[in-house]
Amino acid sequence: MSDVKGAAALRATLVFNLGTLGALASDRFAARVDALGLKPKHAGLLAALDAGSAASQQELATRLGVAPSLIVALADQLQELGAVERVRDPEDRRRQVLTLTAHGRNLLTRCAEAAEAADADLTAGLTGAQRTALTETLRTLGGQHVPH
Repeated sequence: MSDVKGAAALRATLVFNLGTLGALASDRFAARVDALGLKPKHAGLLAALDAGSAASQQELATRLGVAPSLIVALADQLQELGAVERVRDPEDRRRQVLTLTAHGRNLLTRCAEAAEAADADLTAGLTGAQRTALTETLRTLGGQHVPH
């Protein structure tokens, strides 16, 4: 008999199941925000801007744990859509501050609605109590492992 664990052992792991479900959830959310002309990373930047005060591109990159060049590219695209404004910091002309526009807030609301619809599809077979427990558990895990 082999000591090698097989597919059943893999499918029994939390990491494999979360990864598989995460890919499915990401694809569903991406399809929904694509209808708004956005990618999930755009939605993430809109949410980050809404969550705090106006922030520089560098501060956002640090807060989100991504390369500054990604923030610049996403901000360029969102600015073209009229969702964000870039303003030079009067105290440091090298610093560009990003803020949400009214259109950006509207897009963020629509992204939240897209996420809620994807949640409903994904959890259609669960009871309300199961959905609540799943959400709370995922928030707890995220809080333990994702830097803020």
